[in-house]
Amino acid sequence: MHHGRTLTFLTLHIILGITSSDSRNPSFPKTINRQSTMSSNSEDEFERNVKVLIDNIRSLSKEEKGKEDRSNLHRSMNRMTGIRERIAVDRSNPDLLATFNSLYSVYQPVLVDSFIETLPQALICVLADRQQCGWQADLASTVSSAMNGQILSLISSIKAQVCTPTSNLRMTEFTMAQLSSLQEMLTNALSSDLYLLSDTFIAFWNSLLDMAIPPVMSIMSEIMLNVLQTPVDFLQLGLQFGIEIPKSENCQQGDLKQLIMWGMNHNVSWSFGQSILDIFLGPDSLPCSYTGPECPYFGRSATPSVDIPTLGLTCEQEHLNQLNETLCAEILTTKSQESYVLYQICQALSTLSQTEVTQVWKNSCHMIQDIVLHLMEPCSEPITKKLSLRNARSVLSLNELLCNYNNWTDGSVDPALVTMCSENDSEAFILAVCNNANVMQVLLSNPINAWVWEYCANSSDTYVVNLFCSYNTWTPETIDPSVVTFCWNNDMEKLESLLCESVDFFMIVFSNEQNNWLNPNCSEPPPEMNINTLVSESCNYSEWSNAQAVTTIQLSICIQNDEIRFIRMVCANGTLITAIVLNSANAWVEQYCTFAISNPPTSPPMLNTGDWCNYPKWTEISVDPSVVVLCWQYDQIVFRQNVCCNALLYEQLILHPENQWLIRECSDNETANMLTQVCVYSDWSQPTIVDMADLALCADLDTENFTHNVCANATVLQNLMANLDNTWLLDQCSNLTSSGPGGGVGNGSILMGFRPDEQCQYFRWFFALPDPALLALCWDYDQANFISFICTDPLMLTHILQEASSLWVGTVCATFTGPHIPNVNGSNSTQPQPCLFEELVRRLNWSCNADFSSVCQPGASQAQGLRMLLRCGIEILRPRFMDLMTTKVTSVVRQATSLGIVILLALEESQMTTLRVRENIRLSVLETMTIYMENETNFDNKLVLLQCFETVLTSLMLTGRDVASSFFLIKEYFRIPLPYLRSVLSAADLPVVREILQYYNRNQATLQLTDEYLHTMVSVLFQTQLPKDSSLFFDMGFLLTLATPSDIMSMPPLQNDINALSIINLSIKNLSLEQQQAFGRWFSQSMSLPNVTAASLSFIRDTGNLIAYLPFRSFQYISPAQLLNGLDVLKNNVLDPLKQQFIAQSVIGAFRNLTVDQLKSLGNMTCLANYNQLMAYTSSEYFSVIQDNIRTCVIQGVSIPSSMITNLVMNASELQSPSSLTSQRISQLAPFLPLLGCSFLQQLTSAQLMPALSNLSSVPFTPAQAAVIIDKISVNLSFALPGPLNLSVLGSLISGVKVETLCSLPSNVLLEALSGISSQTPGLTPTQTNSIITKLWNSASVQLWLDKVEPWLPSTPLFSVIPKVPLLLISDKAVNIRQWNTQQAQVLFKEATDDKSSLSDKEFMSLGTIASGVSCAGLEQLFQNSADAPSPTRDILKFLREQPVPLHPSLKKCIIEELYNLDFFSELVGDLGSQIALALPISTIKRFPSDKMDSLRNMIVQDPQYFLLLPSTKQALLVDKIVQRLNMYTGPYTEEEFRSLDVMATFVVDDMFLQLDRRFFVDSLEFLQGFCYSASKRDLLGGMLLEPRTFGPVQNWTLQTLNQVDRFLFFLPKETIQQIPAGLMSLERIERLFLSQQRWERGKFGSLCEQTPSELFEKKQFVLQYFLGFLKVGRATFTGLIPSCESLHVTQPAAWTIDSLRNMPAATFRRCLELIGQDLSFSTFQLSMLLTKTKEVYGPPSSFNTSVISQLGRIATQLSVEELASLKLSEIQSISAMGAINIWTSRQLKSIFSTVLNFTRRSVTQLDSSTLVALGHIVCGIEAPVLLNLNATEFSKAVLWLGRLRLSCSEEQLQAMIGLLSQSSAFGPVSSWGTEVFIEIGAVAAGLPDMSMSALVRDQIVGITPLAISLIPANKFAVVFNQAQIQMFTYEQAIAVTDTQRSVLSPVQATALSMVLNPWEDKPIDFRGRSLGVAMHPCHLCFLSVLTLLLLISLTGPLG
Repeated sequence: MHHGRTLTFLTLHIILGITSSDSRNPSFPKTINRQSTMSSNSEDEFERNVKVLIDNIRSLSKEEKGKEDRSNLHRSMNRMTGIRERIAVDRSNPDLLATFNSLYSVYQPVLVDSFIETLPQALICVLADRQQCGWQADLASTVSSAMNGQILSLISSIKAQVCTPTSNLRMTEFTMAQLSSLQEMLTNALSSDLYLLSDTFIAFWNSLLDMAIPPVMSIMSEIMLNVLQTPVDFLQLGLQFGIEIPKSENCQQGDLKQLIMWGMNHNVSWSFGQSILDIFLGPDSLPCSYTGPECPYFGRSATPSVDIPTLGLTCEQEHLNQLNETLCAEILTTKSQESYVLYQICQALSTLSQTEVTQVWKNSCHMIQDIVLHLMEPCSEPITKKLSLRNARSVLSLNELLCNYNNWTDGSVDPALVTMCSENDSEAFILAVCNNANVMQVLLSNPINAWVWEYCANSSDTYVVNLFCSYNTWTPETIDPSVVTFCWNNDMEKLESLLCESVDFFMIVFSNEQNNWLNPNCSEPPPEMNINTLVSESCNYSEWSNAQAVTTIQLSICIQNDEIRFIRMVCANGTLITAIVLNSANAWVEQYCTFAISNPPTSPPMLNTGDWCNYPKWTEISVDPSVVVLCWQYDQIVFRQNVCCNALLYEQLILHPENQWLIRECSDNETANMLTQVCVYSDWSQPTIVDMADLALCADLDTENFTHNVCANATVLQNLMANLDNTWLLDQCSNLTSSGPGGGVGNGSILMGFRPDEQCQYFRWFFALPDPALLALCWDYDQANFISFICTDPLMLTHILQEASSLWVGTVCATFTGPHIPNVNGSNSTQPQPCLFEELVRRLNWSCNADFSSVCQPGASQAQGLRMLLRCGIEILRPRFMDLMTTKVTSVVRQATSLGIVILLALEESQMTTLRVRENIRLSVLETMTIYMENETNFDNKLVLLQCFETVLTSLMLTGRDVASSFFLIKEYFRIPLPYLRSVLSAADLPVVREILQYYNRNQATLQLTDEYLHTMVSVLFQTQLPKDSSLFFDMGFLLTLATPSDIMSMPPLQNDINALSIINLSIKNLSLEQQQAFGRWFSQSMSLPNVTAASLSFIRDTGNLIAYLPFRSFQYISPAQLLNGLDVLKNNVLDPLKQQFIAQSVIGAFRNLTVDQLKSLGNMTCLANYNQLMAYTSSEYFSVIQDNIRTCVIQGVSIPSSMITNLVMNASELQSPSSLTSQRISQLAPFLPLLGCSFLQQLTSAQLMPALSNLSSVPFTPAQAAVIIDKISVNLSFALPGPLNLSVLGSLISGVKVETLCSLPSNVLLEALSGISSQTPGLTPTQTNSIITKLWNSASVQLWLDKVEPWLPSTPLFSVIPKVPLLLISDKAVNIRQWNTQQAQVLFKEATDDKSSLSDKEFMSLGTIASGVSCAGLEQLFQNSADAPSPTRDILKFLREQPVPLHPSLKKCIIEELYNLDFFSELVGDLGSQIALALPISTIKRFPSDKMDSLRNMIVQDPQYFLLLPSTKQALLVDKIVQRLNMYTGPYTEEEFRSLDVMATFVVDDMFLQLDRRFFVDSLEFLQGFCYSASKRDLLGGMLLEPRTFGPVQNWTLQTLNQVDRFLFFLPKETIQQIPAGLMSLERIERLFLSQQRWERGKFGSLCEQTPSELFEKKQFVLQYFLGFLKVGRATFTGLIPSCESLHVTQPAAWTIDSLRNMPAATFRRCLELIGQDLSFSTFQLSMLLTKTKEVYGPPSSFNTSVISQLGRIATQLSVEELASLKLSEIQSISAMGAINIWTSRQLKSIFSTVLNFTRRSVTQLDSSTLVALGHIVCGIEAPVLLNLNATEFSKAVLWLGRLRLSCSEEQLQAMIGLLSQSSAFGPVSSWGTEVFIEIGAVAAGLPDMSMSALVRDQIVGITPLAISLIPANKFAVVFNQAQIQMFTYEQAIAVTDTQRSVLSPVQATALSMVLNPWEDKPIDFRGRSLGVAMHPCHLCFLSVLTLLLLISLTGPLG
């Protein structure tokens, strides 16, 4: 330790002296707190002596040291008290060293113990420029300053030994000679020793190494640790201060140095051993072709392709890292003094401010810089100059010193001087030499200067061309063939022009036969024409009045270049065409026009690419190139994925010459970007080294540019040919240029015209070396002579090899000749000689990877061979040394290596070294980072790499295409945890983002990414990255389907980019409607709306599919002509009804002469036009097309206004005499026959109907209408017999077959017809279904044909299923996949599990659909078995969620109760599904965190039907909780929020709804019309429509506004509606409003929305009656406006006045009777008036036939009891019509039932189940005692249908029904009933006796339907259900409790009911109906009730 301190002391004080050469005033601390063995007197004496010593040293350090100085020093030394006795000073030589040595010998203890220990603090103090640093600092500074000069002199003297005088111009040659001699000596030594080394000696040597290395390494390890540890620590400390290591928080992009430093701090195991070998012992760089100044040290591949910010290490850095960011932090924290000096340094640094730390850095840096730069300074520099002042040093001009070009014409200039001047004075050299013919001629006369020619040609083309290609000076005597060649290659155009134009010049050039290779092209090129000008002149169609003057050429030009306008303006002009074809030569034009009009050029035929482009089969067959082109054009995205990305298929296709274009097209953006970076041809014109892989890449993938820029450019080609590996370019360019038209010299090929016999003049090469290109050409094309003259001539070969660019000659010649070795006899013979280096490696048994072939060729570099040998030895020995090192030593070595690399990188960045450090460590860095990324588990560390080092790592990958794992960084982006993804991707650089996109596009099929990840990634790309660089969009095609509307709207303005629009148009059909509309809104942002109409007719075609999704506010500006022109584009997309209506009305309204094809193209849109527009075509031959379009609309279910039917389809005369219609006409009218009613159908005959049966069978007739038709045609059908004329041919007419007929048919006939019946609409009636199903299920073989009756399983009575259950479970293999209803599944489940005490998860799920019948107890057991882990529970939930039938409410309640008790309940929320999740109580939902609430939101959006089935109050509360938790309350109600809520969006509170974004409101009005709106929302929405920023006052509304507002018009107040211009509100417009409302009511949401029919009826009625004039004050009754039956179908009968209905003609009333009778909105008075009208038309009720009775509907309720008794109710059809009405009085019901018995002539006991089903509500007309006489079996089969009705029966009647059902022949005693029976009987369960009902247990109670609950009398309800039973209710049962029932409950019962409505809540809330909110105040009574309830439950115990 003592020696170590001494060494450290000496080192530090010398360094300190260098940096402190200025004088400093001595300073002493006031107190030195230090323990010492010296007394205070001794200390004072010592300090005084030190002071004297300092003064003397300073005096000695002065420049003048005379005798006076020496005497002064003498006297001073004598003043040193107490020292004279102990030191002996040599007074004869009192120099500084002697003085210091004397002082050190006396005060050694003090200096060692005190001075050295405090030196680190003193050093830091001095470097920080502090004062009063102590005597130690002053002493060290003074001594070091005095020694500074001597140290610098020492450095200078050392350097002087290696530097030669600057006057010696052959310095480089001398140095190279010395090195060559050294290399030769080593080579000779190795060569001589090689043959002396026997195998025995080699074995001995290896054994010696094996024995010696371990002990040596043991010793060396300790030495290395002691030597390296402290310097490494100091170096790391210094670098940590100067190199800022990025952190994840807002980090800047780090460079490679920072990456390595970061890795050292984070345990990254950098391994730079191989890289060090590559740096210092790597192969030589390939030399440049010429020694020009532009020759780089290495190729372009080493240059990073991205811009990397570099952190430079400079002495003037102001921003240094804090101390706590360095290793000092750990050292000071742990107080580790393993390195005492380092600890002292850190301790000293900790006392400094940041400014002082910066000063320490600067001083230390300058100190090191001074030393290093002294050593690195060029020999020609004066050493005595201060380095700190060298920033502005000047150098004398070389022109002034050596390069005096004026004297170079005398021919004596030294070639070495020429070389030096070209390198160091290039600009002046080019001007003075290359531009001076005299100088050039003189220099070129010396063969050594031959390179000057090429140098000037490459450096200054224009100078040389102008200089030598002065053609006016050429004469036959002076012309030089080499000059001719040069001018041809560099000035070919001008030279060729002169040769062709001047005969004299031609003779001069060809006077020399060596110029005969020239082949000028003197043919006249065709005149260049401007095609645009030619078209504008030739195709001025307005001037073609004289058609005879139009030439065939003119026609061809216009068709080829102006085809669209030609077709529109010429082909469409029949007169002009007729005139043109009068010229027989133009007859073809007529045929062309005929074809072109039917096949427009911009409308390519719709191709089924699936047939042609079956890519998987392409690998098995030979594909025609035309098919490949076809698929590329029409299926490009899929083509790229299946061809370009399929290497096998791609390589197979490109073998065909016509498929070579694939090479270019399949080069994706990544390749294109790479080509622009790699193929920088402009750089290749200068002498440079180009990576051979880059050359091959450009030649293969960039053929056209490569041919033009390389093969056709002799200069570039010659530069590249200097590299031996590039000789393949000769053949490559020969093929490329000769294959094209006119290949040859004229096209730039240097091979065409090459004549070896004339140009390969080998004998001249000894005097003038050939250029590299000629050398290569002669070898390739004159090889025999080349070998004879060059390879076999050692002298010539040696001469050739003196040029670096010709070294390859030695390699190729070695193949044919061997070295000449003299024999003993003196003769020469050619014998192979072993390679020295290969032989040595072989003898030493070294197995390294080095390839010695390059250094074993003749003329190869011996220095390179020695380096390779040394590298091989190190590679062999290094693993052995590394294995023997201790872990600590290995760590230090790795640390030292890494720090060394950092230093080398810093030097390389400062251009102080050319070691190619970055290039050599690239692979090592990538491999290390790949391993680190794979193994690192702390994502925070990965985050730093991804955020702070992405640029540098990406740059290494982009230049590292040879690294298999080069995409490791990109892969990490797909592993980022979701919470970090947005921030990381947002901060990513654009090149990284592009790589991410391209990697995703290539690997999307294998990447396992979650939806959340993808949506987040797409959001960042669209909203953050794409605005930065819009070109990213071209790599985002696959991600468009994941973009949200907000993402799309954030896109940059790419609307004018054709490629971007193409991508969107190709993908838009695969997007959702929301995404399509978002793209439409995005595109509309760039549209200038007034200019849309003024755009070209092809505007729609030019825009593409995107145009179809514009917002209507933009779409409405498209002109009719544009719409018609682009109709096919529009129809290829899904157009909303508003746009279809606009297109139809615009086009048909603007053009009255549409063609047949145009009308057919309009298709269904014709039905949206105004009928008066279509009336213009009534007399046209095209009218039938319009009728066909309308007929198609009706067939497809599109409702149309009545005026279209009555005026465009039907003929009034035809309606008056139906019997005159032909069968063909009936077939045409078939879709409209339901509108004509039963009376019209009754007038048709069987002969008319039978031929049209196939058309009639697909029309949705009502059962009454179908019955009329069946009655007509039944005589021609044989229902009872199997065959073609049975039930299956009836189609939808099956609903008209009498039940009596169906009951009489055999089972096999019914089974045969069932398959056809199941798909019909409306299908079977309940009575028909019951009759067929009960008949078939009575069969013993039902299990054999269960597949055929499966569609009717939900309608199959439970009573029929129960007996078959055992047989079904045994015989039916598909029993577990059939869609059983709940009660059937329960019966099957009980039977299937009857013998099992418990079920496992797998057994339960194996039951399939039967499992939906599981009991609560069974489910509870399942959940308990899986309570340990969420996974099994998730499986069960998923299984239940996927059941095809809805789960029973009791089952959902059971699931929730069981899951709520699980510890991991919160983890299961996302697995519940909408059905179960919505059964959760609000009190539970409101506690959800935001992520769970969002999961619930998503579940509801995915499956909205269950939300719409909730009570309105719960809907509102649920949405309120979701909105609150997702923070949507504040700010405007945005489109994104609205769309995210979807079905719930209109259930938000009114205040929030009022904040809806108005732009979204206007643009998406049609979308908004699909939602449910409460009364308050309708009022708000009506007000929003009138706002100025939406549509404004209704007085200003137009027809387009009404089309947009559509059904929302009914939301306006009546006062506002009256202000709408009357001219807009025609009957057709009103009917379209009614149709729109009807469509919504039948739609996805409207059919489930909770609203009564009367809510909007009054508004609809007002609109119709007001605008049709019925409500005008003072106006007499308007009798002329009588509605047609068609109009009543479109609107609603009750919307018209009763007078208008009464005034209808009898025939019209007959046709409308059924429609009027079904309207529920008529009042009693109106119904009585209608009955009067009916009697007027049909006579007394006693005369009504079955058809009339079935049509009466609610009108029949006004019949008296007597009239009812006279009705002919003999058939099921009429009975069923009466039984469907629910507003009969009890007297009417009794009368009807009696009438049924009378006319059917049956007793009560004879009534079968079909008759009971037909009776429906009439069963309540049967007296209770009579009910008991019904057949219990038949009633059990009918109860499924009867139990669904809200029966008005008395309690006694219901009890009688229960009595029937409890008989042994039915379901048995009530006590034995399970849940399934209560579900089956429905409302009838309300008739249970009090005792039976009060005894019900849980499984029975939960089966009671909510309808039955509501029908229980209030007093009975309060008596039979105690609080415990009420608590068993399901939520659905609880909300069914009526207000009357609730009012009679006791407080305990009421509390129990409230707890069911909202369990786990501290307050009761009523969710049953609408409410204004929830009172949030404590309810003390409720608390008391709960306690009472719990007490009672505990006392009573469990029931049953």
